[in-house]
Amino acid sequence: MRALCWMGAGELAVRQVPDPELRNGHDAIVRVRRSAACAADLALLAGRGPAVGEVLGHEFVGEVVEVGPEVRRHRAGDRVVVCSSVSCGSCWYCRRELHSCCDNGSTDPAAGEAAWGHPVAGCFGQPRSQGGFAGSHAEYVRVPYADVGAFAVPEPVSDDRALFASDAAPAGWMGADLGGVRPGDVVAVWGAGAVGQVAARAARLLGAERVVVVDRHPDRLRAAERHAGAETLDYRRVDVAAELRERSGGRGPDVCVDAVGTPAATRSLGDRLTGAAPRPAAVREAVHACRKGGSVVVLGAHPGVVDTFPLGAVTAKGLTVRGARQHGPRYIPMLLDRMARDELRTEYLATHHLPLDRAPEAYTLLRTRAEGCLRPVLHPTP
Repeated sequence: MRALCWMGAGELAVRQVPDPELRNGHDAIVRVRRSAACAADLALLAGRGPAVGEVLGHEFVGEVVEVGPEVRRHRAGDRVVVCSSVSCGSCWYCRRELHSCCDNGSTDPAAGEAAWGHPVAGCFGQPRSQGGFAGSHAEYVRVPYADVGAFAVPEPVSDDRALFASDAAPAGWMGADLGGVRPGDVVAVWGAGAVGQVAARAARLLGAERVVVVDRHPDRLRAAERHAGAETLDYRRVDVAAELRERSGGRGPDVCVDAVGTPAATRSLGDRLTGAAPRPAAVREAVHACRKGGSVVVLGAHPGVVDTFPLGAVTAKGLTVRGARQHGPRYIPMLLDRMARDELRTEYLATHHLPLDRAPEAYTLLRTRAEGCLRPVLHPTP
């Protein structure tokens, strides 16, 4: 089959790779109908971890073509959206709906333990140290623990809408949920990418009185206004902290969500030359902007170590700080229901559609944000 492979730092190519096969009774093989490129992959493109020939991609919707004998929820022909992370559904963490903390979802738990102190769930399209499962930018994907991570798509929900229930939608919704958004709250979201858009919409659906999205790209800010019902701030043109105080009765937002992801950890030339740790600009701003006793939620793919984190402000202001990779199986059924009821529309995030053969071009669009690109979507099969 054809798949998008990492061939070296900054080099991608569509190559022929072996078709996936069932490896145990809980597997399913899914023919990919849509696969979205995600900004979290950009660090991999630069050469942080992949081996030559590894298949990228982790956000996808498709059709089941084969199932193992232990699969109970799916059969050939089912249209499914697959959670981007891989979890077993039965360990101590999965039973408590902490699926991204799964003990059994990675092919190399020792690597996770070395990096984070404990093994964590795997993820499609990541190097072995972060999951080791072949990615979704391919014609077919092997889905481990299919009864846990694959979900039937309701008939009214289009592929373009369901696609984002794989990763961006549960990640964004989790930001509002972990922040404890309640009716009447003021919520600020840093980052107007796909995850930030859903976080803002989730906050509105959970009853927030005002939601403010902070970014610098006019097309993304317009999308947040139109589709998420948010107010917007261009951080190049305003004093963000002052504006947020003004819009929250002088206190600051009740909940602040950092949905910027990897770009939030910026490094100056001096830092790169001296080996200093990245500095999470959006997180720092969120901590300082948040009201006393409020909540800050950190989403996205951050590096293992950051510097200049305002720990003093966290303790002095009594903040709650939470972070997580998305616990997809906790949220995806609810999200699909909301999508079917037209409460959550995500198809507008798919700004560009390209065939798999043009996948390297898709990542160029994503990296440069050219042509108003939010998420490019690949079509591996006709």
